[in-house]
Amino acid sequence: MDQTLDQDRIIKINIEEEMKSSYIDYSMSVIVARALPDVRDGFKPVHRRILYGMLGIGNTSDKPYKKCARVVGEVLGKYHPHGDSSVYGALVRMAQDWNMRYTLVDGQGNFGSVDGDSPAAMRYTECRLSKMGEHIMDDMEKDTVDMVNNFDDSLTEPTVMPTKIPNLLVNGGNGIAVGMATNIPTHNLGEVIDGCCAYIDNPDIDTDGLMQYIKAPDFPTGAYIYGVNGVKEAYETGRGRIVMRAKAEIESGDTHDKIVVTEIPYGVNKADLVKYIADLANEKKIEGITNVNDESGRQGMRIVVDVRRDANANVILNKLFKMTALQSSFSVNCIALVKGRPKLLSLKDCVRYFVEHRHDVTIRRTKFDLNKAQERAHILEALIVACDNIDEVVHIIRASKTPQEAIENLKQRFGFDDVQARAIVDMRLRQLTGLQMDQLRHDYEELEKLIAYLQSILDDPELCKKVIKDELLEVKEKYGDERRTEIKYTSEEFNAEDFYPDDPVVITISHLGYVKRTALSEFREQSRGGVGSKGANTRDEDFTEYIYPATMHNTLLFFTQKGRCYWLKCYEIPEGAKNAKGRAIQNLLNIESDDAINAVLRIKKFDDAEFLNTHYVVFATKNGVIKKTCLEAYSRPRANGVIAINIMDDDQVVGVRLTNGNNEIVLANRNGRAIRFNESDVRTMGRVSTGVRGMKLDGGDDEVVGMVCINDPQTETIMVVSEKGYGKRSNVEDYRKTSRGAKGVKTLSITEKTGRLVAIKVVTDDNDLMIINKSGILIRLKVADVRVMGRATQGVRLINLTKKNDTIASVCKVMSASDEEVVEQESLDEFGEEMGGAHQNAETRPLGDNGADASGLAEASQDGDDGDSELS
Repeated sequence: MDQTLDQDRIIKINIEEEMKSSYIDYSMSVIVARALPDVRDGFKPVHRRILYGMLGIGNTSDKPYKKCARVVGEVLGKYHPHGDSSVYGALVRMAQDWNMRYTLVDGQGNFGSVDGDSPAAMRYTECRLSKMGEHIMDDMEKDTVDMVNNFDDSLTEPTVMPTKIPNLLVNGGNGIAVGMATNIPTHNLGEVIDGCCAYIDNPDIDTDGLMQYIKAPDFPTGAYIYGVNGVKEAYETGRGRIVMRAKAEIESGDTHDKIVVTEIPYGVNKADLVKYIADLANEKKIEGITNVNDESGRQGMRIVVDVRRDANANVILNKLFKMTALQSSFSVNCIALVKGRPKLLSLKDCVRYFVEHRHDVTIRRTKFDLNKAQERAHILEALIVACDNIDEVVHIIRASKTPQEAIENLKQRFGFDDVQARAIVDMRLRQLTGLQMDQLRHDYEELEKLIAYLQSILDDPELCKKVIKDELLEVKEKYGDERRTEIKYTSEEFNAEDFYPDDPVVITISHLGYVKRTALSEFREQSRGGVGSKGANTRDEDFTEYIYPATMHNTLLFFTQKGRCYWLKCYEIPEGAKNAKGRAIQNLLNIESDDAINAVLRIKKFDDAEFLNTHYVVFATKNGVIKKTCLEAYSRPRANGVIAINIMDDDQVVGVRLTNGNNEIVLANRNGRAIRFNESDVRTMGRVSTGVRGMKLDGGDDEVVGMVCINDPQTETIMVVSEKGYGKRSNVEDYRKTSRGAKGVKTLSITEKTGRLVAIKVVTDDNDLMIINKSGILIRLKVADVRVMGRATQGVRLINLTKKNDTIASVCKVMSASDEEVVEQESLDEFGEEMGGAHQNAETRPLGDNGADASGLAEASQDGDDGDSELS
């Protein structure tokens, strides 16, 4: 019998449907009653209950502090039956001035810190409402908001605060619900109120119009907002990414520079940030940091990063922005409750709903005040009548046996209603004095004016708007302050060049196609005729074939034997010591397997249209063909490269130079002849053209080994180097000018001792030569040590080839070490004026070769010469 009854009580349900239903109920409870703020006052229920509870126990700004435990107990016992830690956590946050743009609770004691320290227990800390916290609840007693029963129906609590402060935008908010989250940044009170007033004046205002007033978020920790594209997207759609960057300055000291951080992005833990920077320095992920200290104190925040003496502080700072929370992003996700439903809100939506809320509160308050004023006027009317007939009123009251009888008699005699008659019976004798009777009439007149004013607010929408605006402006006047977060109207993306100093480097390419960059300072000078130092470690069958001076910010245009052009920034080339092998160039560029790089131009900037259209790229091929094309044709980089010159099957590019349209060209062949002519002899052609004859060759295995560009015949000399280490300098004027396409004149006396010609350069006494042979030995020598001699001589020995059958692989011209130190301190403009002409657009830290802002080389003979198109 009992078993049958138990089975009757069991209700069978579908567990899948029950889980769906229960989880939806739970998620809606979290969304509506816990995690998301209301769009009108910007509060979650817990914040609203804390403020209301503090007001209820008189914990206001003009009273002594009360223990936080007292407040938490009040809130838990009356309104918020959840964990005490959640209530205390919300209370603490409202008192933290690094989390709240305008604190609503005035805390006393340990309320945590920006370093992530926990607050003291609530039995130790004390709190009270701040002035602004009180203003949140102004006029609550005037029936301005709906009140609902608390959890046990014993008390009532407000569903929303009648706030004059646009708290959702001003103090922001964040929360994680079920299936959705919100993250709203803080703003400046004055700006938001100005935006609200602009909306009141023009409800059709758009986002751009509002952004004239509400320019961007304003975080309590200051710092910078870096770029406004994300801000605008967030304001228009409700979602966006705002980039925040710390405020940091570089202080120059006697021994080293310091990076001093005084403001950090919102939400960043300072202690964790300092530790992470120290870890990066210890793990050598950022080179150049010697120490990190947190020197914050009463004067404010101060994080000091000591920079090594030889390091570039700007580069380290940019790396810190890239790798640490010194630059962070705030992902805006503006979701709030609108009429109890979660909604994604734009800036205009937030402003509109707040203004509508203020309108509702103003109307309800006005109606309440009007009703109270009318009730008081109704009584005053009776009191005035009574005072005018005081003898009769006194007689009626004295003649009545009970108060109720007196009320009835007054109602019958004067036509009063019950309220008026009761007020007369309760009237004190002092009101019978002449002064009090005059005050009654004065009060009545004032009430009549007030009633008329309140009624006009209800009847006239424009006056109602004015009241709302005046109250908002009053709040701005009282609590408004200056913006803390500065806006940087710049790109939000990092410029890759920010992470690399524009230092001089040497780009080295081996015969098998391995490339690297090495700091120029690694190469030291030796006397002429020295044996040299060990250069790159290469495979037995490999050797260093090309070497080019450059700086880190240069764009390198790589030209292949087949006449294609590729683009690469110097800092994108992997760094390696001078004895390192480097990385295969096929891993960096999309080069065909049967092609190879054999010429390079170095360009400083591709955004100078005038420079691009007044300079030319001149090509020379081993078969003696020459071609000139405007630089602008090569100013649009493509990942797969472009056709630079149309090359015949049996030909290849051996030289590329940047010219200014008025330079002289010198070509040299393996048999020791050279031809000099003006580049104007070569007409400008398109990018995919073939070119014209530049030099007539001797036939057989003869070929062009190099091309140089003459800028100043008075100061420059022609340097030629043979394959067995001999070289000489000759004056430019020793080479008579001829027409393009001639055979040229002798430039080096070719003998078995010298070997055939491998390189031709334009040099001055200020240059050094770097010579690398095929066995990997490198020597750097002063050009000034090589005397100027006749054009047809065999020259002097430049390098001793210690290995049998060893030959010169590469020759490069750079500045002398002493001159580098001087030139690097000069400005770009000053240096350009010294160079003159087309070369004023050259680089800040010139490395070698005279010429406009680029350099190019080719072939094993002259690969290193970027001279004719660079600064010297």
